[in-house]
Amino acid sequence: MSEDHKEKRQPGAVMSFLVFGAAIAVLLLGVVLLDYDIHIVLLCALAVVCIASVPLGYSFMDLVDCMKKSLGQALAAMIIFIFIGIIISSLIFSGTVPALIYYGLQYIIPDYFLPIGLLLCSLTSISIGTSWGTVGTMGLAMMGIGAGMGIPAPLTAGMVISGAFFGDKMSSISDSTNLAPAAAGTTLYAHIGAMWKTTFPSYIITLAVFTVLGLSYHGGNFSMDTVNLFLDTIGGRFHISPLVLMPMAVLLILNLMKYPAVPSMAIGTVLAVLVAVFYQGCPMREVVAGLNYGYAESTGVELVDKLLLRGGIQSMMYTFSLSCIAISFGGVMEHVGYLPQIVKVIIKRVRSDRMMVPVVIASTTFGTLTMGEVFLSIVVNGSLYKEAFRERGLRPEMLSRLLEEGGTLTQVFIPWSTSGVFILSTLGVGVSQYWKYAVLNYVNPVLSIVLAMFGIYVLKVGAEEKKSLCHRLIHSHKLS
Repeated sequence: MSEDHKEKRQPGAVMSFLVFGAAIAVLLLGVVLLDYDIHIVLLCALAVVCIASVPLGYSFMDLVDCMKKSLGQALAAMIIFIFIGIIISSLIFSGTVPALIYYGLQYIIPDYFLPIGLLLCSLTSISIGTSWGTVGTMGLAMMGIGAGMGIPAPLTAGMVISGAFFGDKMSSISDSTNLAPAAAGTTLYAHIGAMWKTTFPSYIITLAVFTVLGLSYHGGNFSMDTVNLFLDTIGGRFHISPLVLMPMAVLLILNLMKYPAVPSMAIGTVLAVLVAVFYQGCPMREVVAGLNYGYAESTGVELVDKLLLRGGIQSMMYTFSLSCIAISFGGVMEHVGYLPQIVKVIIKRVRSDRMMVPVVIASTTFGTLTMGEVFLSIVVNGSLYKEAFRERGLRPEMLSRLLEEGGTLTQVFIPWSTSGVFILSTLGVGVSQYWKYAVLNYVNPVLSIVLAMFGIYVLKVGAEEKKSLCHRLIHSHKLS
């Protein structure tokens, strides 16, 4: 009884930085230097923070309550993780994802390989909600085709990465796209709406760059072997017709209507299951099992299998469990008071709202730089700045947008990050080679910062946004 009512003290700024530094040191040592599993290392960092909190008057159950508060706030996103696995699996069973790849590959034109490849990688990533899945499948196909055309491997890799991470950032079934709004305290569709403001112009710039670059490489010996391999394998396994695109079309329409994410995915799943059973001829028992374990019927072609053998609830358990531990870590850091103290020191030096944009982007990039894992960086920085944004009257979807710009996109430039290592092992091209060609990944954060300096897309609660970008620029110029 006396323990429950034990007076709790707030940590000072020095102690907060020491505890946070100790946790980061554990993560750096475990993940970067020793290459241990991120889950176990993160649990150790959580233990360090909990032990440091005991002298402040916190019991074990008090610390559990801190974790429960943050986990409760992120519960909606955690449920969506499960539905992401279900919808991916159902769209593969129905032939929707294979059809998207099948139709897309038929329209490759040598002179426009790079912009078409960018669009194909973007479409694939949006449809399956994962940059890694896109890099390991469509990305590998693009690397083979690009080599046959005489296009440098780093250039093709940059195109693949730009398209893959565009979809990872914008897809409603992407884990990072659901984690960022949960960490910032906003909704999925408000988050996606805020991201479009800076992502759309960035994507147009990226598309233009790859169009110009593509026209410079059209004299190579073009080989369609890889494309034909995909087409023959997919066409031989699935019934391909516009009908199988219906589940994805309905899902996209519901997304545009801002229908709740979970019911949208449920509707899309039901339609995909019906197409799988009645059009593709898959046994119902096999489809139902696949919703849990993923699509498991091998085609015998490794490149195609890397695309199709995925999905299911169990495929999301790595992300689900990591997110649980990361959110618990952030919950203790936030509710004990370490993060608010750190924020006070940082925010005290940030005088204008527009400067919050480069601060959050840099902070999230630094988080991935030090921890090597973007999910953890998104959660920690979301907790770090959430209250500060609320006090300044800035919208939470602006924070979630910045978390993705500084986390999801910039992780590819960090060689020891999980994404940097995966890209090197999959595409055979390192950060030092492809960084300048990953156009979207640096144009988007830079454009966001530049626009913020003019006061553009600094989203404030209750403030009406101007309808014209030109109007905003003119107005900002007059004020200056």
